[in-house]
Amino acid sequence: MSQPAARIDANEIDPDLWCLFDQYVHGDIDRRGFLDRAARFAAASGTTATALLAALSPDFARAQKVAPGDARLKTEFVEFASPAGYGKVRAYVARPAQAAGPLPVVLVVHENRGLNPHIEDVTRRLALENFIAVAPDALFPLGGYPGDEDKARELFAKLDQTKTREDFVAAATYTRTLAGGNGKLGAVGFCYGGGMVNLLATRVPELRAGAPFYGAPAEADQVSRIKAELVLVFADNDERINAAWPAYEAVLKAAGIKYEAFKYPGTQHGFNNDTTPRFDATAAQQAWGRMLALFNRTLR
Repeated sequence: MSQPAARIDANEIDPDLWCLFDQYVHGDIDRRGFLDRAARFAAASGTTATALLAALSPDFARAQKVAPGDARLKTEFVEFASPAGYGKVRAYVARPAQAAGPLPVVLVVHENRGLNPHIEDVTRRLALENFIAVAPDALFPLGGYPGDEDKARELFAKLDQTKTREDFVAAATYTRTLAGGNGKLGAVGFCYGGGMVNLLATRVPELRAGAPFYGAPAEADQVSRIKAELVLVFADNDERINAAWPAYEAVLKAAGIKYEAFKYPGTQHGFNNDTTPRFDATAAQQAWGRMLALFNRTLR
């Protein structure tokens, strides 16, 4: 007889289990390592470690907000050159089906699993806010997002990050040439993507606004190059990312960078991702609203 599926209440999850899941998500431990160490949490919940992992993992269909074929949007996949990177980048582009005039462009940078269905959905959500949204897939040189989160993480570890960074710089260059764009560029990214937004702010002087969600900071000696206005999003319970914030804030202040930073009480790393129990609806709504306010203020 199969074990019952875990019933997850995010507010009742042991903090140590969140830390363990964070290690798994970011590749510090593999699936077997997670299952072995999660066994005691599963036993306390009356289920199995496998069922517990399934309950913590993304449910893309349940969380989808904008269908791929939504008639309000025009979507397509495009490819463009990245001479200093892997040679070619593939990206998902979403825009309003009808627009009154040129629109701002927002680069959307995924987490460490490539362009999965959740990030495609986020891209469409942005398009419905009257932006042209462009989401590259860092895994394209390795065959693209494989349709499985574990396989995606495994592939991601095989990327040459020097080349991948150049692919995202090439994507930023590409976005500014898009037909229908107004020439003004913003960027939002989540986790790995948040760190990439911080990096792009130092590499792309044309970037006007960046919204890094719980991302690694830019290199301190590069911060003075930032021209973009930043709205930085942090989870409350996210020691790995938050430990770097005081030093990053100090260099942002020293360089005179315009920024705001928000830490959302009681939240976990990844709280904006509504496909998993880490999702916090109130905090996500506030963070999304602040991101939109930034882009509307700086890119219109």
